[in-house]
Amino acid sequence: MIDLADYSMYAVVGIVLTAGFVLLLSRPQRERILSYAHTSSRGRRISTSKTPPRSVSPERKVPNDVPPLVDYRDILPPSTRENLVKASKFLSLSQKDKLLGGEIDGTLFRKSVIPFTADFRECGPSTYTPTEVSIGEVQSLGDFPNYAELSGVPLPEAYKEFKIETAIARPYRPLRWTYHQTMSLTKMENNWWLELDSNYKSRIAEREQLFEKYGKMVLDYLPGSELASKEIMEMVLQFLCARYPHYFSLSNSADVGYVFHNAIMETETVIKSMHPLHVLLHNVPEDFAIMLRNPEDGFYYFRAGLLCSALGWNVGTKIGLQLKQIHEPIPDYKEKMEFSMDRYFSKLPTSRPIQRGSWGLEVDKPLFMPPGDPHERYRDLQTPDLALSRIHLRVDWQTLRRLPLSGSIIFNFKALFTPVEEFRHEPYIPALLSRILKEGKKNLMEYKSTWHVEHVVLPGLAEWEKEQVTGGVVEENWEVRTLDESPWFPGWEEQWHRRQGF
Repeated sequence: MIDLADYSMYAVVGIVLTAGFVLLLSRPQRERILSYAHTSSRGRRISTSKTPPRSVSPERKVPNDVPPLVDYRDILPPSTRENLVKASKFLSLSQKDKLLGGEIDGTLFRKSVIPFTADFRECGPSTYTPTEVSIGEVQSLGDFPNYAELSGVPLPEAYKEFKIETAIARPYRPLRWTYHQTMSLTKMENNWWLELDSNYKSRIAEREQLFEKYGKMVLDYLPGSELASKEIMEMVLQFLCARYPHYFSLSNSADVGYVFHNAIMETETVIKSMHPLHVLLHNVPEDFAIMLRNPEDGFYYFRAGLLCSALGWNVGTKIGLQLKQIHEPIPDYKEKMEFSMDRYFSKLPTSRPIQRGSWGLEVDKPLFMPPGDPHERYRDLQTPDLALSRIHLRVDWQTLRRLPLSGSIIFNFKALFTPVEEFRHEPYIPALLSRILKEGKKNLMEYKSTWHVEHVVLPGLAEWEKEQVTGGVVEENWEVRTLDESPWFPGWEEQWHRRQGF
């Protein structure tokens, strides 16, 4: 799902971060870690690669005889208490009085953190979420609070030029050379968190059909995810109303509560009539995975999700798993990324969502492909008569952010397909992709599974690369590298606007 920095840089940064992190620990924690370092074999941590249970609860703990290098039980996400007062601008006086803001007693807070599987609606008002917000304060904020103030992430600007009939997704090309398994994270562009295009109606219909056919393989939720599910749904709808006000709006009445009005689908969704993830299913053509912190061990687990765009896995195969278990199939994850990802999740503030892209090459446009799907056969052989026109670049454009009330982390992405024939008119892209396919690290390329189309794609890329050099679009003997415009290419914006008519 997620990739982290150039190997050499990763090693240096990892050592520095680890050393600095140890210095920040309490004296007992440092002594425990240093004692362990002296007694373990050759100063290395003994492997604990046994597969733990699908989920962890107070009744089902993962046996582990070796203490972890870092005790994540002591590491809580950044507090959002200081944002409570900012978010109370439009609340009644009685509501404001219940939003105390400011600091709270740390000992009391740690004793009152909401249990992993608890439904917030059944907890007392003095129970706290991991971001130091009490359930009483959550209830005082009510439905659709000011998430921009709570999170520190502004709402998007209205996209006045947008027309759903002609809209095209931005041409993401997250291609890098030298190609290593890296996170390659950048700050999320607030205006582009959720991006609609002219396929909106057909994609919503396809996703609803996938749910009808596969059920919990694409949408499911476990106990404890209630607040996070409500929170992400409300944040998404607020974003859509702000970004595309001519298509979406919210109304509120005493009899039915909040209603989401969708002018594209010509529907009205009564929010309280269905689970929050079903609201998203019927209105948003993007995927959302909800990761919750387990106070028993401090690690993050996949507890709820709407995922209609997964290839080779699905909600049913991943729900309940810890972050490292989810990423087990990814090459180099354990060796190069596991520690940094766990630490990143533990520290990510609500005000700094990030974005990145992953890519692959596909025959046609497979959106959802569970294990054993007939479409998998295309990956097993190189079909001699495969037409170049059938091959597409699939980009999963992803975001990662923490929610301010629940403290959960949301992994969100949208699958975008581009015919590879379009690369003919995109400067440098043919040469860049060709180099990656030919010389990319073997285990990474095998994981991407591009072999089945390379016999068709590589000749096309070679032809277009030559055309671009001959036409003066690309300089002769250009040294292949990650483009300065990444994840796009030179002149992309003009092309993109022209295709949409503005």
